[in-house]
Amino acid sequence: MSEMLQTTDAALSDADLLDRTADAVRAAGAALRERFGEVVRYGSREELMAALAVNDNAALAILRPALTELRPQARWVEDELDGGALPAGEWWVVDPAEGNVNHLHALPEWAVTATLVRDNRPVLTVVHLPLTGETYTARTGGGAHLDGRPLHVSSTADLGLGIVATSQARPDEDEQVVRRVGASITAMLFDALVVRVAVPATLHLVNVAAGRIDAFWQFAGARADLLPGALLVTEAGGTISDAGGRPWTPQSGSFLAAAPGIHAQAVATLTR
Repeated sequence: MSEMLQTTDAALSDADLLDRTADAVRAAGAALRERFGEVVRYGSREELMAALAVNDNAALAILRPALTELRPQARWVEDELDGGALPAGEWWVVDPAEGNVNHLHALPEWAVTATLVRDNRPVLTVVHLPLTGETYTARTGGGAHLDGRPLHVSSTADLGLGIVATSQARPDEDEQVVRRVGASITAMLFDALVVRVAVPATLHLVNVAAGRIDAFWQFAGARADLLPGALLVTEAGGTISDAGGRPWTPQSGSFLAAAPGIHAQAVATLTR
């Protein structure tokens, strides 16, 4: 029976696999939505980490068996905060509660994400926002969609008319990275129309893919923060690079996703 299941699942097309991944991500999102509403109090870093783990585990209890059944041969990235390249083969890169700290504070900016990476390239991704019910999906060569509707990045051609966004450095980040983030925000405040600063990164990136904002940048960052949005933006017609305009990989020290019309201007601002 298990051999039959594995054979069937291995034969799934990426399009079918994306649909079934979306079902699993929505189910995990429903579990987190049931836990949402009251501010969770904590008085120490240990209490904070414990509260975050409760949410993660509630979602993972649904995601891990469901995604493993879909792709038994795919390995699992155990820490969503990890960065860098992965070994060859297929990997599930999952953030069970992207924006988890917002969830604990009863803020609406959080999501559940799952991305299948094949030989270090994201091939499909799902980002689900349980409070709105929105599901963003992308598949290599298949476009980016919001609840089945095609997504397209903005046509903005002037950074001075653009809305741009970044997320803060994570706690305990290297001091050099923190200072670089601050300097980049200052530079964008001079050059862009509006600068938004908030976590999580993924929610900014779905807005770039949907054409609501024009660019997002970040220094350092984890795979689970950036891979879903990188695929969504690329499949929606956007441009992905590092902050210097070079090709982006998970090993890069910076990340930029922008509408093509302002990508070069954003690079110029970030490297000034």
